[in-house]
Amino acid sequence: MKIALDPTPFHHSHELLEFPKLVAELGYEYLQLTPHRDFIPFFNHPRADDDLVAAFRKACSAAGVGIASVLPVLRWSSPDPDAREAAVRNWKRVIEITVDLGVNVINTEFSGRPEKAEESERAFFRSMEELLPITEREGIDVRIDPHPDDFVEDGLEAVRIIRGVNSPNIGMVYVACHTFHMGANMGEVMAAAGEKLRLVHVADTMDHHRSHGLRYITNPPGNPVRVHQHLKIGDGDIEWDEFFGGLAGIGFYDRPDTVMVSSVFAEDENAHEVSRYQLATMTDYVAKYR
Repeated sequence: MKIALDPTPFHHSHELLEFPKLVAELGYEYLQLTPHRDFIPFFNHPRADDDLVAAFRKACSAAGVGIASVLPVLRWSSPDPDAREAAVRNWKRVIEITVDLGVNVINTEFSGRPEKAEESERAFFRSMEELLPITEREGIDVRIDPHPDDFVEDGLEAVRIIRGVNSPNIGMVYVACHTFHMGANMGEVMAAAGEKLRLVHVADTMDHHRSHGLRYITNPPGNPVRVHQHLKIGDGDIEWDEFFGGLAGIGFYDRPDTVMVSSVFAEDENAHEVSRYQLATMTDYVAKYR
C-alpha cells in the first residue's frame, strides 16, 4: 500500500512544480495529482503539454516522490451528449498524460446527475465502450468514487455498477468523508467491494443525519444540497476503528496496488501541521490493524 498526500490545500500558496518537494518535506513518499488549473483542471481539457508533463515527472524524481494516482474530474456520465463527448476527448488526453508520467492509476468520480440517474448511467456505459479498450491496452487501473450529488451515491450500488463494467481495470474509491451519503454502512460496502476497493481518501466529516438532521443547517429548509466536509481525523463523526479495521479485513494494507490518500481540505491555514498529523495518525492506525 502507498500512502499519498493530496496537495489541494497548497494550490493557493505553491506552484505546480513545487508540489513534489513540498510533499517530501511533509514526510510523504507519494502524492496524488488532483485537478489543477495548470495541469488537468476540473471539467475541461488538460492544460499540460508534453514539456510540462516531463518537467513535473522530473520534479518528482528530484524530490524522491512518486505519483500514486492521477485524479481528473470530467463529465463522462453527463446526460448532455455534447458534454459527454467532450469529456471522452478530454479523458483520452488524461490517459496519455498518465502514461507519460509513468503512472498506472487514475481515480475519478462517476460525474453524472442524480436527478437524471438513468440517463447518466446510460452515458457512463456509453463512455466506457470507448474508453475501456484504451485503458486496458495501456494498463491503466481506473478507480471510481460515488461522490455526493452524483447519479450513484450509495456505496453498494456503486459496487454493483463497477462490477457491471466487467473489467479487471475498473475498481472503486472509498472516500471516508462521503460515508454518510453512501449509506453509513462502511463495513458492508468495504466487504462487498473486496479487492475492487483499491484507493481510499482519509478525511473526517460530520454525520448530517444526526441531531434530527440539524448537524448542519442549510437554507431554505429541505433544499437538495449534499453537505460534507474534509476534516482531519478526529474532528468529525467517522468511526475510524471501523474504517481502518474494515480495510484490514479485505487485505487492503498488504496489496501492492492500493493507495491511501490524506485529503483534508478544510484547514488551509494549518495545512503543513495537518498534513503531518494525518500521516502520523494514518500510520498508527495501519500499524494497529495490520
